[in-house]
Amino acid sequence: MARRSVQAVAAEVARRGGEVRVAAVRPPTGDGRLEEVLLSDGSRLRARSFVFALGPWLGKVFPDLLGDRIFPTRQEVFYFGPPAGDARFAPPAFPTWIDFVDEIYGIPDIEGRGFKVAPDVHGPRFDPDTGERRITPEGLAVARAFLARRFPLLKDAPLVGSEVCQYENSSNGDFLIDRHPSRENVWLVGGGSGHGFKHGPAVGEHVAALVLGTEEVGPRFRLVTKQTVQKRDVH
Repeated sequence: MARRSVQAVAAEVARRGGEVRVAAVRPPTGDGRLEEVLLSDGSRLRARSFVFALGPWLGKVFPDLLGDRIFPTRQEVFYFGPPAGDARFAPPAFPTWIDFVDEIYGIPDIEGRGFKVAPDVHGPRFDPDTGERRITPEGLAVARAFLARRFPLLKDAPLVGSEVCQYENSSNGDFLIDRHPSRENVWLVGGGSGHGFKHGPAVGEHVAALVLGTEEVGPRFRLVTKQTVQKRDVH
């Protein structure tokens, strides 16, 4: 329920007096302390500290620093329709699952959307602004072959939905949570992909503590640990 969760967080921020705005941030220029950021609607935001948690756009906003350290990849997702009236593939009967051997994961049929099957192998490099969002026959064939082998009751299930999303990982799959090396009041938070969302509350509390100076950056999250070649060891 990612979309619904984000909407709930935005509503709570507004309820507590925060301002929720929808706009793209323009890449900052220069070095030194950042005084303000320019948004795509022409407005400016001024603050003592800035946190850039931009998902797959992080490398585009900081291309020189992160363009080759953050890896947005193209990922296809498929939803198959269980047999009519069959509740075995819906919660609470069926759990979320992952097969680390085939690197495919899925989610049960929630609210009638379908049984989700999604390859977890990192796809090709992907531009979140201009990338193609239609699935491929090859990707669908992989998903169907997996269904036939691991969930044979669904081998002929109809495809009821699909989408192309993007992962956004660091070189090793672990979080990037660190201060910008040349801007003392700028924090970079990324490399989280889907697990960044799942750990969102804890990551948010940690980043807030970093900005307030009550915690230190964890060694495994530092920028220096993020390389330019993917070698995932954190899933």
